[in-house]
Amino acid sequence: MSDFSNSLAAFASALRAQAARLRHVSENIANADTPGYRRKMVSFEAVEEAGGERVAVGRVRLDRRALERIYDPGHPLADETGHYRGSNVDLMIEIADAREAQRSYEANLKMFDQTRQMSANLMNLLRK
Repeated sequence: MSDFSNSLAAFASALRAQAARLRHVSENIANADTPGYRRKMVSFEAVEEAGGERVAVGRVRLDRRALERIYDPGHPLADETGHYRGSNVDLMIEIADAREAQRSYEANLKMFDQTRQMSANLMNLLRK
């Protein structure tokens, strides 16, 4: 029976990790027009625990790509040439990351539910 609980714990950790990823993607999208904002990228790590491996959110890194130079002489942050630094968020990448995180979340949720149903069916069989 502990295999079921270990599986549920592994899927739950994966759900938490994908939720964290979606949170960072949504922050990136919300700050796409914020001057000087750098895209946040989340990484995952495998963590060994007594019941098996789990997924944990690793360090959040900032994207080191160059910030976009935007020409707007009237902007308060513009330099003497009329340019200021925008963000390095690419909305197409963020949408793709959000879709991938959503699909991973859904797959883990389905596996979590199937494991829970198998455990419930096993308990029903053992009661008979």
